[in-house]
Amino acid sequence: MTARRIASWAAGLTIDAIPETTRRAALRHLLDGIGNGVGARRLDQGGPGLSVARGLGGPAQAHPLGDAEAISAPAAAFANGVLMHALDFDDTHAGALVHPTTVVAPAVLAVAEEVDATGAQALIALVAGLETACRLGAVAPHGFHSRGLHATAVVGPLAGAVAAGLLYGADADALTDAIGIAASSSGGLLEFLDTGANTKTLHPGNAGFSGVLAARLAMAGASGPESVLEGRRGLYRALADRDIDPDAIVADLGTRWESASIGIKPYPSCQLMHASLDAVGAALDSAREQGLGASPTRITAMTVDVHPDSLDIVCGPGTGTRAPRSVYDAKFDLPWSVAALVHDGAVTVDTYAEDSIVRPDVAATAGLVDVVSAPDDRPAADAAGRAVITFDDGSRVVGEVPCSRGTSGRPMDDAAVAEKFRRNSGGGADADALVEVVFGLGDAPSVRPVLSLAAAVVAG
Repeated sequence: MTARRIASWAAGLTIDAIPETTRRAALRHLLDGIGNGVGARRLDQGGPGLSVARGLGGPAQAHPLGDAEAISAPAAAFANGVLMHALDFDDTHAGALVHPTTVVAPAVLAVAEEVDATGAQALIALVAGLETACRLGAVAPHGFHSRGLHATAVVGPLAGAVAAGLLYGADADALTDAIGIAASSSGGLLEFLDTGANTKTLHPGNAGFSGVLAARLAMAGASGPESVLEGRRGLYRALADRDIDPDAIVADLGTRWESASIGIKPYPSCQLMHASLDAVGAALDSAREQGLGASPTRITAMTVDVHPDSLDIVCGPGTGTRAPRSVYDAKFDLPWSVAALVHDGAVTVDTYAEDSIVRPDVAATAGLVDVVSAPDDRPAADAAGRAVITFDDGSRVVGEVPCSRGTSGRPMDDAAVAEKFRRNSGGGADADALVEVVFGLGDAPSVRPVLSLAAAVVAG
């Protein structure tokens, strides 16, 4: 069974078996995840999740990002999952349409701190969890989303269970049980897209919490169905309504590293609009080069190509015809985000501030955006982008990109990820020290300095 094949591989994984490029990529994603969580703390985002996690209390095992007081490991994993996803600035595996780090890193940080694991042990667990999340999502591209489910919340508990289980010392049998147990916690409804609610921010927190609990339950002797992936009532038939090729999940496991193909976001919004934003930015650059300028008042029309699988998510009812209903709604409103880019010249965390999303001039420009369905053989999150902008004198400019920045086709290097981290964290000596500690984690005796430095960064 596939769960056992994943478990057997993970249980036997060693640091030397992980290529240096894959290790380095995992550390970039860990730094990015921590930076997004710290950024959420600085912007007072993710507060309800953090408050509830603190209220759960428990033995002092692990720290929520930015806190000086420890709580139970499951509660800390919940808090950090919510924080890392709160800004919608976290990484995405295009083929899986999953945010891997935000469901794996919280479990790794919490349990590694609880058991005082070495940095190498934490890195092994991180890579194993990331690989699991990517492969479980990629075998059913857009399958969960098409059923109204958030793929991250579906595969997240299983990936978190693998990572947590390794740190608890689980063997292949226990990891198999942990995967089977965790799958019963899979879910995550996309109904928030029709209301502007921010329940999506809670999904990674639930995944981290459930993953740690599943690992603990398996270590305590609870059993989970080994057939949980390919079974007739298993994950894919129940939640994606499709049969999958189980062999595809584990193909080249240990030699082909999907976790090295995870993209890092340059914009704090849904990944499915990023290629469009890049294309609009390229069109505006072209306009400036041609001496046309880029004043929003001169634009009379904009046409933006969008992958068909993205339409319902970032171009749903009301997008472009009404102001966003909430900060989170704006992050899934492609026409409004395009308009904000035109007005501001950039899309940053400030773009989605409460006072920003109510600007009438941006809403008016959003009404000029015409979205065109543009089929692409590639997954939606890895598709090309194209935009055409028409000005009041009849002139037109075109912007095209092969894929969005930060994806595997146009990746961010260590320096770019570190710079994004510094912007999220506010910079300073503690932030610089945290960058060095994370990038050196593989040789560190403990992960605890990561949490103490995160607390210092948030304290300012």
